[in-house]
Amino acid sequence: MIYLFNPDHDMALANGKTNYMPPESARQMAADLALLPLWYALPRAQVLAAPDCHFADFLNRLQLRLNISASLVGMREVVQSERPVFCPWGWNPSLRRRLEQQGISRRFLPSDAYMETLRRFSHRQFAIELLPKLRTSRFFCGESVYLQTVGECRAFVESRAQSLLKAPLSGSGKGLCWCDGRFTPSVSGWCRRVIASQGGVAGEPVYEKALDFALEFHSGNGEIRFLGYSIFCTTPNGKYAGNELGSNEEMARRLSSLVPLGELLSLQSRLEDELRCIARFYNGFLGVDMMVCHFPGHAPEYRIHPCVEVNLRTNMGVVARKLTDNYLAPGAHGTFRISCHPDNRTLLDAHCRLSRQYPLSVENGKIRSGYLPLVPVTPACQYHAFAVVFPIDVPVLP
Repeated sequence: MIYLFNPDHDMALANGKTNYMPPESARQMAADLALLPLWYALPRAQVLAAPDCHFADFLNRLQLRLNISASLVGMREVVQSERPVFCPWGWNPSLRRRLEQQGISRRFLPSDAYMETLRRFSHRQFAIELLPKLRTSRFFCGESVYLQTVGECRAFVESRAQSLLKAPLSGSGKGLCWCDGRFTPSVSGWCRRVIASQGGVAGEPVYEKALDFALEFHSGNGEIRFLGYSIFCTTPNGKYAGNELGSNEEMARRLSSLVPLGELLSLQSRLEDELRCIARFYNGFLGVDMMVCHFPGHAPEYRIHPCVEVNLRTNMGVVARKLTDNYLAPGAHGTFRISCHPDNRTLLDAHCRLSRQYPLSVENGKIRSGYLPLVPVTPACQYHAFAVVFPIDVPVLP
């Protein structure tokens, strides 16, 4: 299995063209975080990365302390292999085209029919149709509609004091338009552009959010397997900011302090049933983003929005879940972050500061506490992925 990190996946899938070129920021992120799959790859898998002494040295140092069995591989070796099996962050037509151009035979890559099916289930219309099937009790909430004309968008926005419009093919907090009841020229122009390129817009009310979380799954061989919970945080405008690290049991306890555990377990079971239509064709990770919403003065006061979006790809919640389950000592918890710095010097300063402030402690191949870079800090990078881990009963970073 050959893993590769292509963080431009959502944008590439929305574009749909084989000649799509990601922006410079996405290309930089892909290069800087190329080794991120080390933390969720299967044992003895390979991670595709450009030949780089910094990469090899980083992996060698990790393997001295942690039980990481994955290895690095370059494209030249992949092209020469007999039957390469790829596991990208997400499949899209432009990635398939790039691999073909580098010498990978089409017979080892997804078909046109697969790409079309993947796009259909990645579309927010699938999440909109799934949402009412998951609102099975008074402990659930959520409304989402598909708007196909500018007039429908106007009526939706002007009927609510606050609403959120979403591009149908987008993720990680991108493709969002926040509205305050006024259908301004800016909102109208945004709707026209998205409808012209993607066929419609998803419309949702704005809720008082108490917590962002997701249920993470692996799909394959016709079955959906639950991996666990992920609790994450976002910026005020909805962009992904990071994940919490902690045992699945601890996350279940935290969620069940707001909503009954039985409702969470019922939701998991219902999702496993509803997502089997995906498991018939899709092999890989997927996550269903959710949130706990607060309804002060009403009963129940906290309710689950069970389907904010469906991510038919690997996601940062999977990275956090696998990192915790495979490499953290029992009881250890912490934070997982992706950071972007204006220049390499700023990143190096932050790396040195965190190294001094949180020295790494590893015991029997498991991380007890400290700062752990998840990718190498090189003289050229601006993006960074890292964890800060604390022993049990020590609070995490804000």
